[in-house]
Amino acid sequence: MSTAVRLLRPRTDPDLPARLARSAAVREAGTQLRTDAFGAWLAERRRAHRFAVERIPFTALDGWRFDGATGDLSHRSGRFFTVRGLRVRVGEGPSGEWEQPVIEQPEVGILGLLAKEFDGVLHFLMQAKMEPGNRNLLQLSPTVQATRSNYTRVHRGAGVRHIEQFVRPEPHRVLADVLQSEQGSWFYRKSNRNMIVETTDDIPPHEDFCWLTLGQIGELLHRDNVVNMDARTVLACAPVTPPEAGALHPDTELLSWISGERSRHEVRTEPMPLKDVRGWVRDDHAVRHTDGRYFQVVAVSVEAGSREVSRWTQPLLEPRGLGLNAFLTRSFDGVPHLLAHARVEAGFLDTIELGPTVQYTPDNYAHLAPRDRPPFLDLVLRADPGRFRYAALHSEEGGRFLNAESRYLFMECGEDEAPLRPPPGYLWITPGQLGSLVRHGHYVDVEARTLLSLLTTGAVTL
Repeated sequence: MSTAVRLLRPRTDPDLPARLARSAAVREAGTQLRTDAFGAWLAERRRAHRFAVERIPFTALDGWRFDGATGDLSHRSGRFFTVRGLRVRVGEGPSGEWEQPVIEQPEVGILGLLAKEFDGVLHFLMQAKMEPGNRNLLQLSPTVQATRSNYTRVHRGAGVRHIEQFVRPEPHRVLADVLQSEQGSWFYRKSNRNMIVETTDDIPPHEDFCWLTLGQIGELLHRDNVVNMDARTVLACAPVTPPEAGALHPDTELLSWISGERSRHEVRTEPMPLKDVRGWVRDDHAVRHTDGRYFQVVAVSVEAGSREVSRWTQPLLEPRGLGLNAFLTRSFDGVPHLLAHARVEAGFLDTIELGPTVQYTPDNYAHLAPRDRPPFLDLVLRADPGRFRYAALHSEEGGRFLNAESRYLFMECGEDEAPLRPPPGYLWITPGQLGSLVRHGHYVDVEARTLLSLLTTGAVTL
């Protein structure tokens, strides 16, 4: 074989799952910080900078404007993102058609996690990062969390620290690299590059960054609103979970089922002027639904001493109500399984992605008769908390959403609650199958990836 052909052969690390498992097993102390000292470290970082977010009228936005012809809300640079209207048709009948505002952000951002071995254990460089929409503002983010507009410095602010590790990484240092979607109900065809890159370089210390093991991050995932959404989605891509023997549905059957679900749903979307969206109104402070449900678009003024730009204004999407995202679990012949839902969302690139069993904002369905409510929603809402294998509150994307929180759960069930043969659109899959799918783009939605990150970090074992 010639040298040229050998160079084309992919280089893999057969020890990587074992190395990640060792990192997940180290839970109390890493090379830099003890887990029980993390709260004090984060509180110190919060005191070190001034952070403030204030609601403002749309007229106080600087650099943002509503287009006179379309009503679309966009930045004068033409970058960052635009809030526009979307007409959606899913299947037949009046309930399968609606109009809504949506965030369109065609540029692909980078969510990058830097890994390095210390004393034979992989650690990950996490950042204490302020996002204006987070409930407590400062949360643990990946090493790099930046849109293309940010890391190309459209805002004319400081450069993004460590971005050079991810823009052109050495191929043999890449542990994970995949395009993933974000919330398809609020974003229109949005993708981010989720990356884990290993380095042997000496990384200059910085007070807003810390090295943690997977196990330490798993411990922090038991705390409400500490590990942000961007960190969770990247952690889900870590190739930790090995394939299990004994899956109810072999991989070929699983992929065939996904193809069938994508084929049987017809989703038609058409961007439209924001001012023409039916059922939504705009006043000085919000674009909102006439029924007070779903979400509203608002404006904020932001001050953040640790960001590339220290002051700015921007729109944010604010959900109405607390989200609920839960995987129902069962074991079949001793093999744990998750009940996945082939979820249709208007903003997805490919019709459906696999979501948790339950992925809803319950307040949006409270007015419906029981027979019209989504499958399994009431089962989870009425469950005794003692049945949950895991329960915590986590923030969604704090750079685009204001106070967007969801309750994340794993719940064990029996045949009478979650049958072996579930309703159409649901399928039992193993954690290993979910972990395999997430290494390919647009198969697993962002809410399911948060729940998967709990497994990759060892926060939950099934």
